[in-house]
Amino acid sequence: MSIEIKAPTFPESVQDGTIATWHKKPGEPVSRDELIVDIETDKVVLEVVAPADGSLAEVLKNEGDTVLSNEVIATFVEGSVAAPAAEKSRADLPAAESESKPAAGTEKLVNPAARKMASENNVNAAEISGTGKDGRVTKEDVANHLKNQPASAAAAKAPASAPSPAPVLAAGDRVEKRVPMTRLRKRIAERLLEATNTTAMLTTFNEVNMAPIMELRSKYKDQFEKSHKGTRLGFMGFFVKAAAEALRRFPAVNASIDNNDIVYHGYQDIGVAVSTDKGLVVPVLRNAENMSLADIENTIRDFGLRARDGKLSIEEMSGGTFTITNGGVFGSLLSTPILNLPQSAILGMHKIQERPMAVNGQVQILPMMYLALSYDHRLLDGKEAVQFLVTIKDLLEDPARILLEI
Repeated sequence: MSIEIKAPTFPESVQDGTIATWHKKPGEPVSRDELIVDIETDKVVLEVVAPADGSLAEVLKNEGDTVLSNEVIATFVEGSVAAPAAEKSRADLPAAESESKPAAGTEKLVNPAARKMASENNVNAAEISGTGKDGRVTKEDVANHLKNQPASAAAAKAPASAPSPAPVLAAGDRVEKRVPMTRLRKRIAERLLEATNTTAMLTTFNEVNMAPIMELRSKYKDQFEKSHKGTRLGFMGFFVKAAAEALRRFPAVNASIDNNDIVYHGYQDIGVAVSTDKGLVVPVLRNAENMSLADIENTIRDFGLRARDGKLSIEEMSGGTFTITNGGVFGSLLSTPILNLPQSAILGMHKIQERPMAVNGQVQILPMMYLALSYDHRLLDGKEAVQFLVTIKDLLEDPARILLEI
């Protein structure tokens, strides 16, 4: 039976996508739920899987082609095509080798994608517990196995081969490489230029003494992790809580401009910038004002893991009324973040640096962090922006204020 393979349904914010990679060729056996093509949009890479066991009959959209929502991109023929090939290959084996193979029905079922991933990581797929249909080992099972595998065991299974030497260039060689820009990178560039060219962007700076937060974290981190089932107490949770409280006090910072109107939001949907190999993405913490520290930390960790694997949905990265970006994880001491339109402000965190500070007439070495607030001067005056940033500073330097809302 022939089945049409269609592009996924894109949200209203995504107009179209681009065929990034075909993982299967026409006529090649495909198992149900196995990845067959990646479609790259402005925000995420969407995966299209096989609807059943069978094979691709015809590819209608090649790599690099633009596709619309629900557009037919290929035709698929349903039916088991892998079994005859397997039986033929077994019949062609020498008798001794054929006898050494397990009897039909006793060999663990492994998806081709899972077998390939296991082979690349020097793991025996047959030793992995399968969660698919009839105990089939899926790609996710292999990924979970690798994630839980001790580093020493992984190192022991790694082949002891010497790394290939880097190519030696002759003196004077000037090598260049030209690659097309991905849709995600092009969209990031467009958004940054739009923010720079269409807003009156200004940045104000302050610094915060991180000693109180660090002492609180050091005192309660073990108890926090135990009480919240492995969720670690980091710094981002405090910044999100402080930002949510400051946004409540200064609703204009949480607002946005829509043509000639100002839209005030009665909720704080705070986006947290996450860096991935393909570019910067900003998943959103919905109603952050109602989230606990544990919920914030757990959600941000989940966002980070799924962003790395390209598993974030478009819905999770849509909207947002305010953004926090942390360049300090990469060593940045000071920067001016660019607005995430249509938001009116963005908070930049930076590296915690020990510096000599004057405290009550004495010099003390304190862990200090520079904070940067970029804002749209069309909507926010300097007074509001500075007071907002000072509020975050005060809340962080005395965390009890967050609980007491003072």
